[in-house]
Amino acid sequence: MLVLFFFVTTISTIWNIPTVLDKIQDMGGLLLLPVDRKALSSEKFFRGFFKMEGEGEHMKRESAGVLFAITGTFIYGLEPVVIKSNPSNPISFAAFSALVASLLLWGGLFWKGTWREVSNNRGNLWGAFLMGLFGTALAYLAYSFGARMSTAINAALITRSEVLFSFILSWLFLGEKITRRLIAYSLAIITGLAIVILQGRSLELHLGDFLLLLVPLFWQLGHVIAKRLPYSPPMIAALRNTFGFLLLFPLAVVTGFEFSAFVIAEGLVIALGQLVWYRSIKLINLSKATAIITPAPAVAIGLGVLLGESFTIYHALGFLLITLGTLGAVKVESELRTGARHQ
Repeated sequence: MLVLFFFVTTISTIWNIPTVLDKIQDMGGLLLLPVDRKALSSEKFFRGFFKMEGEGEHMKRESAGVLFAITGTFIYGLEPVVIKSNPSNPISFAAFSALVASLLLWGGLFWKGTWREVSNNRGNLWGAFLMGLFGTALAYLAYSFGARMSTAINAALITRSEVLFSFILSWLFLGEKITRRLIAYSLAIITGLAIVILQGRSLELHLGDFLLLLVPLFWQLGHVIAKRLPYSPPMIAALRNTFGFLLLFPLAVVTGFEFSAFVIAEGLVIALGQLVWYRSIKLINLSKATAIITPAPAVAIGLGVLLGESFTIYHALGFLLITLGTLGAVKVESELRTGARHQ
């Protein structure tokens, strides 16, 4: 019950805030006493912490988008723990998790009275279907079968190549400017993550790795479509999970219809994670948001270390590179190839 209360409170907060940074400002007076509240605007507080440069409404959007992406990193960092604990058929697990997430999201939309948004704009439902097809159904099928034919280590590393697909697709279809700085910081993150996961071991290639390589491609295709949809982030997340469930459910029945209590936890992670994720990519470049969220698996590893697992030199070096790369990516401004800023 406490977990459910925490989730409902958090999801309600994220749903309603015009900008989360105002909450940070309110906390600033309590955490940073003494503080000049007139001088400490919320976006200045956040920009000051990350040493982000810029002025005006654009930088407020940039700061909010970065904050949402960082929040998503910690939320999605919990997902591997939930998936690993699941004892049921993985396809059935994915279908029911999408169902739980969609019910939570639609419940919020009906509660806020914003569900009519989709009925007023039915012309983009085809795009929403494709988002569910690529981002949820095909991605999970490729991951499920690929992981069975490979190893957990390979799966964790290969899916983190998502940022590289993001650079290509965002440049091609969204016109985003991919700077050398962002590429360098992203490579630092991936290198750090590889060091943490491999722990000095060599990587052995398997046939399933080719399927795993399709997973980040499918994710990014779904994100590119989502970024172009005119719906609000809660509606985008609700539609993605609705179509994802409808596509996966028949396969779940064929492969073995099972229900696990862990679908509740996974549904909560999906709903909350996608809420902050889609808010993030509506505010900043998809490529930048993807770079920031890349180290998500390291969150679960870090949690394990805090709970007593051995801490090695590989952890220290890897987490250092991840931290430096993420902080660097945060400072890269979202721009289009034309030189225009993110709208």
